[in-house]
Amino acid sequence: MANLVLSACLTHYAEVARACGLDPIAQLLAVQLAPSCLEHTDSKISIDGVWHLLENSANEAHVEDFGLRMAEKRQLSNLGPLAQVMRAEASLRKALETLQRYLHLHNEGFMILIEERDGIAVIRGEQITHRQLPARQSIDLILGVTYRTIKTLLGEHWQPQTVCFRHKAPRDRSTHLRVFGTNIQFNSVIDGIVCRSVDLDAPLRGTAPVGARFVRQQLDARGTASESVVDTVRRLVWQQLLTGRFSIEQVARQLGVDRRTVHRRLMRHQESFSSILDQVRKEQVIRHLRDSKHSQSEIAEFLGFSGLSAFSRWFRQRFGCSPRAWRKAHMN
Repeated sequence: MANLVLSACLTHYAEVARACGLDPIAQLLAVQLAPSCLEHTDSKISIDGVWHLLENSANEAHVEDFGLRMAEKRQLSNLGPLAQVMRAEASLRKALETLQRYLHLHNEGFMILIEERDGIAVIRGEQITHRQLPARQSIDLILGVTYRTIKTLLGEHWQPQTVCFRHKAPRDRSTHLRVFGTNIQFNSVIDGIVCRSVDLDAPLRGTAPVGARFVRQQLDARGTASESVVDTVRRLVWQQLLTGRFSIEQVARQLGVDRRTVHRRLMRHQESFSSILDQVRKEQVIRHLRDSKHSQSEIAEFLGFSGLSAFSRWFRQRFGCSPRAWRKAHMN
């Protein structure tokens, strides 16, 4: 099933497109998105279409920072009810955990991950894709929105240590410098925001906790209604493999059940945990081999294999060649 995103993700698209000399309606039609989605921001549209729309627009306008220009104009309020719940949290950590929990209601193709070590926190942005899609503009957009969200919650005085992008630097860095300041790293191994761990525990000026509890209940109800158990398990497997803390027991704990119940619920949908894991591994391994500098041993560990030989056998069975041969054939 194709991932979907709320059309609110295109807030300020038409404005930026026109400023770059493009016809936004023609651009939307070219990727089979209905022009009405610019007005009805709560409709669900194809993530594939949105990502191609942003990349096509950037290419046709010869503007490498198209997505970031959209992010520059965003407000926390663009997240709708979710913004109210985030503002009522006690700390940035709690607000980001709320964003993690409910982001799929806005965007089924992206997730926020938080990793900490030795007093340093990394707030990563990761795509959830069924197939490989152009990513530069969508990454700039989501990291720009995440950065502006944190600034709104903590205040304009807050500054990260570094903002990292996997892609190379644009020829004109002025928009990146205007949005993020000077601490930017391109050609990085991650897309994310690096800050101190203590920043995550900085207090927020919470507002209307009673109202926020009601809104949270509504979001929980929407999540239950909109996401099947297969979708939920798939999203959790994606998240856990990316953080290197994968186990079926971990998935079961996050669902509030035991592992047998997970298997039983998946069987009702003619699915199994192993089939979902296999599909997610196939999606993630291609990106690791194509877009990262990690060794095969590191990739095997990321994907939860017991060792390099087990990973190599699995890869050859799925792709008909070794990981080394695939990487060599698909190098940019």
